[in-house]
This record gives sequence, C-alpha cells and structure tokens, in this order.
Amino acid sequence: MKIKNLIYSSLMSIIAFQGYAQKAKVAAADKEYDRYAYVDAIATYERVANKGYTDESMFQKLGNAYYFNAELEKAEKWYEKLFDMNQNQDPEYYYRYSQCLKSIGDYAKSDKMMTEFNHKSGNDLRAKLFKSNRNYLDEIKANSWRYTIENAGINSKFSDYGSSFSGNNLVFASARDTGGIAKKVFKWNNQSFTNLYRSEMKSDGSLGKPERFDNRINSKFHESTPVFTKDGKTMYFTRNNFLNGKKKGDSERVTLLKLYKSTLEKGVWSNVTELPFNSDQYSVAHPALSVDEKTLYFASDMPGTLGQSDLFKVKINDDGSYGTPENLGDKINTEGRETFPFISDHNELYYASDGHPGLGGLDIFVAQLSKDGSISESQNVGEPVNGKTDDFALLINGQSRTGFFTTNRSGGEGYDDIYRFTETKKLTCEQELAGVVTDLGDGKLLPMTQVILFDNNFKELQQVVSDEKAHYAFEVKCGETYYVRAIKADYITKEQSITIVRESGKTDLPIALEKAISKVTVGDDLAKSFKIEIIYFDLDKSFIRKDAAFELEKILDVMKQYPTMKIDVRSHTDSRQTHAYNEKLSDRRAKSTIAWLVKNGIAASRLTGRGYGETQLVNKCADGVKCTEAEHQANRRSEFIITSM
Repeated sequence: MKIKNLIYSSLMSIIAFQGYAQKAKVAAADKEYDRYAYVDAIATYERVANKGYTDESMFQKLGNAYYFNAELEKAEKWYEKLFDMNQNQDPEYYYRYSQCLKSIGDYAKSDKMMTEFNHKSGNDLRAKLFKSNRNYLDEIKANSWRYTIENAGINSKFSDYGSSFSGNNLVFASARDTGGIAKKVFKWNNQSFTNLYRSEMKSDGSLGKPERFDNRINSKFHESTPVFTKDGKTMYFTRNNFLNGKKKGDSERVTLLKLYKSTLEKGVWSNVTELPFNSDQYSVAHPALSVDEKTLYFASDMPGTLGQSDLFKVKINDDGSYGTPENLGDKINTEGRETFPFISDHNELYYASDGHPGLGGLDIFVAQLSKDGSISESQNVGEPVNGKTDDFALLINGQSRTGFFTTNRSGGEGYDDIYRFTETKKLTCEQELAGVVTDLGDGKLLPMTQVILFDNNFKELQQVVSDEKAHYAFEVKCGETYYVRAIKADYITKEQSITIVRESGKTDLPIALEKAISKVTVGDDLAKSFKIEIIYFDLDKSFIRKDAAFELEKILDVMKQYPTMKIDVRSHTDSRQTHAYNEKLSDRRAKSTIAWLVKNGIAASRLTGRGYGETQLVNKCADGVKCTEAEHQANRRSEFIITSM
C-alpha cells in the first residue's frame, strides 16, 4: 500500500511540475507578446472611495455596479454616500435606493425614498390636478376631422345598427319590417325587435340591397351585433333570452340579452347554443373577437360591473370551452355605459361610452391593446364620427382604413342609421425607440449587447440583444417615459431615461458604454483610461488640491497593482500666457504630481516627467489665434504615459 501511494504521489508531482512549467512558459510568452494590463475601473473606484475620497459620479457607478448585479446590501452603502453628498438625484436613484434599503430592513427610510420617487416622477398633487382637469374639448378637437363620412345607403325609417364584416358582406341589425319600435334599440331591455340583414360590399364601396340574413338565426325577438371568425364558419351574436322556442326573464320578468354561438354546416347556420357565462339575471351582449380569435370581448352588467354596463373579456379555450369573464378595468370602464366593443386588425379596441369626456350621448373611443395585456389610455376619435347625439358600434378594416359606425344624429333615415367612413389620418401615435450601442472610448460598435426596456416605474417590459450592426429597437408608446439599460461583459452597465414625443415616428437613443476593464500597454495614457483631462491646481500654484488628489489616487492604485509599471508625467497648458511662464508653471505642476505619488508609496525610479507648457497644442489655438474656452481647455491636460511594464 505504501509503495502504491508513493508511486501515485511521485507521478502527481511530476504532472504538477510539468503543468506549472508549461503555464509559466505560456504566461511568459503572453507577457512578452502583449505587454499590456487590465485596469478594473470599478475595483479602483472602490479602493479610492474606501480611502475617504468623495465624488458623486463615482458613488453612482459603485451603487449601480452592485445594484445591477442584485447585490443590494452592497449597493445601499454607496447610494447612501451618494445621497449624503447630494439629495438632488434623478428619480431612478430614489427608486434603487428604496429597494436597497428594504434589503437591510430599513422600511421607514425606504418608504420615504419611494414617496420622493413618486413626487419626482410626476405623481404629486399638481400632476394629479392637471390630469383630472385637462381641457378634454381641446384634445377632442385635436383628434377631429380625420374622417370623411357619408350615409351607408342601406338605412330604413326604423333602426339600423351594429354592423359586422362577413366576407364581402356587411351584416347588421334592423327593425325595418319586424314591427313597431317602442324604445331606442341600443337599450338592452327595449321592446323593438330587430333581425339580422346582410348587404354585399361592392368594389366601389357601395352596398347592395339588404336582405334577411338567415331565418334559422332570426327569431321573433331581438338579434343584433354579430361577429364572425375569419374563416366564416363560426358566428357569435346577441339575442333576447330566447332559445328553442322558449323565452325567459329575470326576477322581474324582464327578458334580457344573451350571447349565442352558431356554426356553418354545409352552408347552413345551425347548432345555436348560448354561452355558459350568460344569466337570466343580467345582460350579456355585443360580442367582438380578438385578432387571434382566442378572446371574446362583450358588454355586460354582470356582477363586478363598475357602472351601468362594462366591457369584459373571456378566453376561448382550444377545446371550445371558455374561461372566466374579466372586467377590462377602470382604464376603460366608468360609472356610466361602456358598450359595443370592436377589435381592429391592429389590436385597437374601439368602444362607445358616455362615461368618458365626450361631445354628448355615447361617443366612440379607441385604446391600444398591448401584447402583455395592458391597455393604453382611451382617446375620443373626435368629429365628425362623434357628435352631440349617440354614436356607437364602429368597425374598421385595418388595411383600407374604411368602415362603418352607427349614429342617431339628425339628417338620417330613421332612429339609428349606419354611416360609412374613411379614415384619412390615423389617430394612433406609433413610435419606435432605437439606437446603436458603441464603445465610449473608441466608438467601436458593440453587437450582442443586452438592452432592456423599463417603464417609468421600472417595470421590465422587454429585452433584446443588439444585432451584428449593434442596433436595437423597441416599439413604444407616444408621450411615455422609459428607461433603457444596456449590459455587456467588460463594460459598465448604463441606464438612461427617454421621454417619447407625442407624434408618430422614430426616437433615436444611441448608447455609449464605458469600459470597466481597460487594456493598456506601453505608450498608452492612463489618464484616458480614467478620463482624467487635467490635474487641477489653484491659479499660479503647484501644490496638489483635494480634487486633484482624487484623480491621482486612480493612478496610484494602478501603479500599485503593477509594481514594474513606469510612468512619464506630462503637464500641458494653453497658450494664454508667455511661453516661458507656461513652461515653468507646467514643469512645477508635473514635479508636484510626481512628488505626491512618491509620498504615497511609488518609488521615484518609476516616475519621470516634465512640463511642456504650450509646446504640444492639440489644436490651432496658438498665440494670437482667437479660440473658444472649450478649445483652450483641450490644450490644458495631464498625461500619464506608460513607458515600461
């Protein structure tokens, strides 16, 4: 056993020695070939900060570095120093600091930061008052006169309303030959009986003579507001509570409205069934299908309704069953009436309401449905579609932007009439937020960068990766504020805010990332790695100021990491003094810089330097040449050139 262990130990020693020797050769070859080092900016900043130096930008970067890596307790330390130094920060820093405070159990201070965040984000009392007292008539006016309208040419002296597309036919409800009319047909408990009719849509936009839709669908009670699947084989429609020759009423014996489904079998509409979420105690009416036909929208006064009638949606399962109806919420529904929904090919929800600010009666509104299920703020579509009377039941062809709506305005044929319209200008504001990700230092494109979009409350909305040309893009909403975060290995994560203009188009947001790790070699300037433009001295002085010491700490840290590195310190001035004066002043400053580094532990043998005065200007600004302050500033610079590694 001992012999076996000895052989094993010897063998492993030989392998280890050979491996070590090989690694040493590779390391030596790498050092000989590359002659460069990596400078970790974040690590340097932290070491400098731990020595007691303060800088607002440094604290932001340190806090962000830990925050973006979910090390919230560490981030809290630097955000605390940031706010101790300056309370006037952008809103996102209040939000981040609040989350970090929760990580250490300081909920009271976290709540305080969130209150300030809400204030800075525009949710203070003034913002609320402004929102609740906006001049809605001006907004409606801005949305108006985007349509040309005309009588559809199929109206009777009775009610005609609630149309739907079915192939090349327009299907609608009409009371033209079904008896007298007692009440307006859009009220769910009226006693005027309507049937479904259809009219051919001709190539010139006109409509053919109306004819009854199908006697197997039409009954002696109400039928109205159908919607058809794209293949034309399934129809949902509204009817009084009447099925198989039997009429039912609620507890007060009122016959309410229900939704029904029918399928087309060998050219015949059959299999009429009521939907399972109907009830004898409330009405369900006016169906609309989502673009993918997996969701059914409708109007109802079922339990959970906010007002007189609300819009709901329900999932249509693959097996033909249905989910649980969901109220669309207070972005759409009010204490008034919301009814007659329609979903366009562009996922626009059109509906009628008398609860939202309008021009009178029911007005037609539109909201954008997002893929994530959220709904945008509603907008009144304006005149001439809306007017002082009831306007409702709009449907639109997403491609041609033509469609129909119903109105009871004066000048028509009957109680309610169908009008045809053409939209000449889209109301929906469409914006793309896009840009290119580059290296802040050299402008090099940075493909494969992770770019994340957040809303104004820092809820993540979408992630993309920049393409081979370093380009990224998001679809965004007009008028909204977003935060865009870019993440790439070896670079400092960057996040910036952008507010999208309120007009269709494209918003450009270029992102320039700063290297967290810089590659340096002989001949490089360490000042450029840390963006040190100049080591500042008081006027005509050459001793090191506190802010200059902060910059020099970065150089000191790097030289301590690489004990064989040698630096040539070069100080430059602009031309706005005599040549001799500038040369002497810059030389004193270079020597003061070297003396500070030596005093803080760098061997004098590793440092050389001198002042060059105005002899190495980087632009035209020599004596007698008129230049801007920025141009003169470019010549006043400090350089720390690596002469040996």
